[in-house]
Amino acid sequence: MTTPATRSGTSAAASPAGRVPQASSAPLPPLTGRRIRAAVIGAGAIGRGSHLPALAQLADEGETEVVAAVDINADAVKAFCAESGIPHAYTDLEQMLREQRPDLVTICTPPTLHREQTVAALRAGAWVWCEKPPVPTLADFDAIEAEEGLGGGPYASIVFQHRFGSASTHVRRLLAEGVLGRPLVAHCQTTWYRDTAYYAVPWRGRWQTEGGGPAMGHGIHQMDLLLDLLGPWSEVRGMAGRLVHDVETEDVSTALVRFANGALGTVVNSVLSPDEVSRIRIDCERATVELTHLYGHSNADWTITPAPDVPEAEIAAWRDFGADVPSSHLAQLRELVASMRAGERPRSSGADGRTSLELITALYKSAFTDTTVKAGDIGPGDPYYTALHGGAPGWAPASGDDGALSGSATEEASA
Repeated sequence: MTTPATRSGTSAAASPAGRVPQASSAPLPPLTGRRIRAAVIGAGAIGRGSHLPALAQLADEGETEVVAAVDINADAVKAFCAESGIPHAYTDLEQMLREQRPDLVTICTPPTLHREQTVAALRAGAWVWCEKPPVPTLADFDAIEAEEGLGGGPYASIVFQHRFGSASTHVRRLLAEGVLGRPLVAHCQTTWYRDTAYYAVPWRGRWQTEGGGPAMGHGIHQMDLLLDLLGPWSEVRGMAGRLVHDVETEDVSTALVRFANGALGTVVNSVLSPDEVSRIRIDCERATVELTHLYGHSNADWTITPAPDVPEAEIAAWRDFGADVPSSHLAQLRELVASMRAGERPRSSGADGRTSLELITALYKSAFTDTTVKAGDIGPGDPYYTALHGGAPGWAPASGDDGALSGSATEEASA
């Protein structure tokens, strides 16, 4: 799994020029007046089940065309392309980038590969849409951001599809306009269930390859949505446990979070919960907003409960979410394509895409050091900047365990 055929290219990353060679030195053609040429990296379930359908829908609308796919497994990627009508199958990412010169690369591989693959695509002039978790560490994220274009792209965006859709857009606007009053109390819950067989996949439950436990691989979606709705966090106090599974990472975590706007919140992430649910609740001065779902939401999954003195006309306006556009890869990809055509930084990229990873990193540091961690505390020189376990006794991998991938595990840690 760590051969040059599947990674973004160790040799390129280590070269003095630091650039992946391209087939031509000519600039990529403008994106106006033509379809966006896309390539999918990783022929596993998340690419087949989420990325390809979104790309296909936009292809039907004349926006995109999928020109290539890449995977370590030659048979798998050939079958993937044959099933989907994709013209070019590759086992070498750099070769695909040189020969096909895609405008957009969607990355559907395990987190440990995201940095190198994203950097390779950016250096080849392609925008990137990368599955969560974005990368295993803040150091990796900052290295990617340093490779982005200066004004007009290319940029690297993270798949945080729960931010997108009609309901989250509506609630974000209500909170931003202040019509619900000040946010006061928040609750963010991702309590799911994963059995022993789930962790039999070699790269799961390991710091080096998955990046973290349920806080990183599962709860990141709800935490990202909460931050998108409420804005920046200021401090966090966390706890973590390894209660059931034989893994390096945690299998449950909890946190108390203070937000920059003064609101206080609780966060619970678990893979030990048979009654599975994803939930966000925000209590404001004039109303409670609540989202209850599992892997995706529509207008019907949100409720707004007003305080007793709110006029009926206001309540009706709050509850009018408009036409139902469910959260989905399609909803986010549609906005990303619009950003590409406009030459604008997309949402969930750069600082906007980093915020949930910083919170998760702080949660781990707080849990493993028994301290309160403030926003901005973790930077170069901090052990948690380069590893989410921070080298903490009882949590860091055993000496000599590099967490290398094995076998044919090529799909992303999907919801």
